[in-house]
Amino acid sequence: MITRIVRLMLRRPRLRRFFWRRWYQFLARRQPQNDWVFMNYGYVILDGGQTPPRLDGEHEAQRNWIQLYHHVASGADLSGKRLLEVGSGRGGGAAYVHRYLGPAETVGIDLAPAAVAFSNRVHGGDGLSYRQGDAENLPLAEASFDVVLNVESSHCYGSMPRFLSEVRRVLRPGGYFCYADLRRKADLAGLRADLAGNGLTLVREENIAPNVLAALKQDNLLKREYIRAHAPRWLWDPLNTFAGVEGSAIWRGLDEGTTIYHCAVLQKPA
Repeated sequence: MITRIVRLMLRRPRLRRFFWRRWYQFLARRQPQNDWVFMNYGYVILDGGQTPPRLDGEHEAQRNWIQLYHHVASGADLSGKRLLEVGSGRGGGAAYVHRYLGPAETVGIDLAPAAVAFSNRVHGGDGLSYRQGDAENLPLAEASFDVVLNVESSHCYGSMPRFLSEVRRVLRPGGYFCYADLRRKADLAGLRADLAGNGLTLVREENIAPNVLAALKQDNLLKREYIRAHAPRWLWDPLNTFAGVEGSAIWRGLDEGTTIYHCAVLQKPA
């Protein structure tokens, strides 16, 4: 019953934004453990031509989640650049990118104040910071970033065109937008139309659903055990659904091909 009500809410833009803000606020307050810093579905390298990123030992256990960020963010040269991540969640993605890919400054923006406070406490400092803000009304100056990163977050927004307009506004001329998120296959044409209608030039796009599904399969048992160890029993089912464990709608959609995981790099005209 609860899952059905949530699905109905997510069909309406205003209710969708309201739900996701409350959900991420709740998670940041209810689950404060510092070792949970990623909330994406992960990425497994299936192409023998791809080189896995080198990680310090402390990050090896988080490899699949890090590899999703690495794959998306590597669409642009970040060295010495000013980077913005919209939808930074618990901060692990921005922290990884800032540490390993060399931007001069990284700013994470998230709608949930509790998630922002968590991220600053766990990751902040040395050119890396997190701020509260709305993806559809970014509290940032025009043409102030070289690269905008957005990973598995845009499905929470009320208006994709409005978000893309904000991306274009805060990007400097020649800057890059590195993006990845899941969509129903039936909605892909609409997503492409939104991306094309914003005045950004498409550099590359791909469907990385097989890589994401492979990560879900590898991390399935780990997620179930972590949820059982750290969450009360009444939260197990909602968290398993959110985490995309076996049998969830996310798992089934990727496995059956009705859900795609769109990954794209776009550039603002110079």
